[in-house]
Amino acid sequence: MTVNMAKRVLLIEADALRALAERLGEEFVRAIQILKACSGKLVVTGLGKSGLVGRKISATFASTGTPSFFLHPVEALHGDIGMLSKGDVVLALSNRGETGEILQLIPYFKRLELPVIAMLGRTDSTLAKSAEVILDVSVKEEACPYNLVPTASTTAMLAMGDALALALLEEKGFQPEDFALLHPAGALGRKLLLKVSDLMRAGKELPSVSPEAGMKEVILEMSSKMLGHTAVADQGNLLGVIADGDLRRAMEKYPDLLKKKAKDIMTENSKTTTPDALAVDALSRMEKHKITALLVCESADSRRLVGIIHLHDLLKAGVV
Repeated sequence: MTVNMAKRVLLIEADALRALAERLGEEFVRAIQILKACSGKLVVTGLGKSGLVGRKISATFASTGTPSFFLHPVEALHGDIGMLSKGDVVLALSNRGETGEILQLIPYFKRLELPVIAMLGRTDSTLAKSAEVILDVSVKEEACPYNLVPTASTTAMLAMGDALALALLEEKGFQPEDFALLHPAGALGRKLLLKVSDLMRAGKELPSVSPEAGMKEVILEMSSKMLGHTAVADQGNLLGVIADGDLRRAMEKYPDLLKKKAKDIMTENSKTTTPDALAVDALSRMEKHKITALLVCESADSRRLVGIIHLHDLLKAGVV
């Protein structure tokens, strides 16, 4: 019985969203045009459940490049209306379109010449008559068995808010890098803002030996820097790399390994990156070639060695 009720709720709300998608048309396009032309902020307002949905919608717009804040209609009537300014756009949420506190704000919106986009369940309501654009989010029925509790209607509002925000995002050419700038502490921010230069080991932390270095020196350099790798460089120019795997293969190949030099066992075509490359791209390159470190050269067409970046550095920084 419990599962059947849950399925009923989900199916009713899914049907409501399908019907919503089929109704999208010119009014939605007009809403996007108004939002794109907005020179101020998007002011989202609503009361009760619509207000709670409005807070989330406002947050979604703000995080996708459209400055926005939520205006509680009751607080607005007691002074917060001073937060409004010319150039703003109002997105008003009301299922029945008769929320008294929002209707009381309409004259102030008009006085400031603020376009009102109304997200409504009734397109013949008082609020609808005062709006420049009407977004119909009506539903056939609520998911509540008594058709009382706002469920499908709030889901429709929330989904329409997402549709507006993401359609506007596309219209503005908003990119993942822009999203990362607004979320510097998040995982995406770390992935899209951190560069190799922020995480690479350089200077004394960079393991490097000359091509004439003996095996004892190679092993000591690898173990002291604790990266399982060492670059092989001649006067700062990268010639190759020696990793733990190279050492193991050399032990099987050369019984007299300790008599060999770095140049004898190094991998010449070592995989590299550059300081200005994104850390996430360095990670992708490591995964592609199934390696745990990349040597860093000054530029893509240079072999001038400047550092090394290890998978552990990416893990520690939260890029992985």
